[in-house]
Amino acid sequence: MSSADILVIGGGIAGLSAASALSPHAKVTVLEAEDAVGYHSSGRSATMLHYALGDPHVRALTLASRSFFEEPQPDFTDVPLGHRMPVLIHARAEELADLDELEAAIAPFATMERVDPAGILDLCPVIRTQDEGAIAGLVDRNGIRLDTHALLQGHARAVRTNGGQILTGARAVEIKYYDSEWTVRTERGETHSSPILLNAAGSWADAVAALAGIGPLGFNPLRRTIITFDGPSGLDTASWPFVKTVGDDLYFAPESGRLFASPMDEVPDEPCDAQPDEYDVALAAHRVEQRTTMQVKRVRSRWAGLRTFAPDRHLVAGFDPRCLGFFWLAGQGGYGLQTSPVMAKVVESLIAAASWPIATVTAEELSPVRFLG
Repeated sequence: MSSADILVIGGGIAGLSAASALSPHAKVTVLEAEDAVGYHSSGRSATMLHYALGDPHVRALTLASRSFFEEPQPDFTDVPLGHRMPVLIHARAEELADLDELEAAIAPFATMERVDPAGILDLCPVIRTQDEGAIAGLVDRNGIRLDTHALLQGHARAVRTNGGQILTGARAVEIKYYDSEWTVRTERGETHSSPILLNAAGSWADAVAALAGIGPLGFNPLRRTIITFDGPSGLDTASWPFVKTVGDDLYFAPESGRLFASPMDEVPDEPCDAQPDEYDVALAAHRVEQRTTMQVKRVRSRWAGLRTFAPDRHLVAGFDPRCLGFFWLAGQGGYGLQTSPVMAKVVESLIAAASWPIATVTAEELSPVRFLG
């Protein structure tokens, strides 16, 4: 048996960033079920920092996280954590009221520029602006395309530098609490113990709680599909922005010499290694051809990931009052990467008594207690 001050179940961005923040204060062990960190949702994200997601609560967490990506600590990474990519949100005539509402909602968090059809085409020449196409858009020229690999490896480096360990292929199969200690047995028969168990298992968060004998909070895993395809011949797609419809219909952006796109599907699923459904792949291609002048002649690659939400679609961080030492960090939904820096500091505050990192979001708003009646 190995022992630690804190056991973290889950090696995605939530678990690794929390472990990184806690590692200067305590001996931390991360248990990741798969053979690599960030295997599921973290590694399958569109990896953008922008403010068209969520609500004021989520936008506040995103804004509080931004400086971490723009000015990382010198010893955190050897490469940039992201690069500037404009965000273009466009709307048809019948969607103008939604665009106005979104502009007002984002205004406290980012500077948005209103553009007409000519401005839309200047940024992305393939968007349909004729025949009932887009007639207005919003541009955030300070969007950030995040580097998921650099983020994950930077946090992993910090954990190891501070004496912690990250164990892959360490799927938890039994969790017990006895005499003020949590004991986790893995599929390989190894056991690990700690007085604090941090549940950062993503789509499996409720399943991990069940192993520990704790009732679920009601997380909902929703599958999202992404395809890649070749852009139009003769156009420099590398300079295009991240493009999104004002409603949850489509987004697309440059990706390694091609384009990626998602129909922004939210299909209920079980915790699993999510795979793309042929219908959703076809839907992605169809929506690209509806909203742009491009043709998806061939889908080059496809993948899917699970975006897991709490019942109120806000993030969850805090101790469970039903059992000592059990800490929830879950419900990252589609904004786990862009909110991870401040959420890691939230965990540091609640577990290691560091200062509270954000004035506009309270511990009560994030606490699992809100689901316990």
